[in-house]
Amino acid sequence: MSDPAPTRLGESLKGLADSGLATLQTRLELFAVELKEEKLRAGGFLFDTVLAALFIGFGVIFLMAFLTVLFWDSHRLLALGVGTVCLFAAGVWAANRAAVHLRAGSRLFASSLAEIAQDREALRPRE
Repeated sequence: MSDPAPTRLGESLKGLADSGLATLQTRLELFAVELKEEKLRAGGFLFDTVLAALFIGFGVIFLMAFLTVLFWDSHRLLALGVGTVCLFAAGVWAANRAAVHLRAGSRLFASSLAEIAQDREALRPRE
């Protein structure tokens, strides 16, 4: 008669390997989903930012032209100077905000890394 212990051991090892591969597959799928979400978010953000900058740029140009024509006879240089200072101030403010967002970094794969940390914690031996 054959010994049933090696068969059970082999089945246990196969089950353990299957569980490990299933966990790995789940984590890789989560990575892929997070990458797609980040790509869509970044694309939407870029599109909205460019569109907003375009419309605001045109609006500012027309506003500066309107104010210059409005004050043409009395204070045309003042109108142009104030407009220029306002535009430079807005540009510095926007550049500062962009630098803050750049320094903040991305949360790409944050959920996946948290899940892997939980998996590692669950596999650690208890004392």
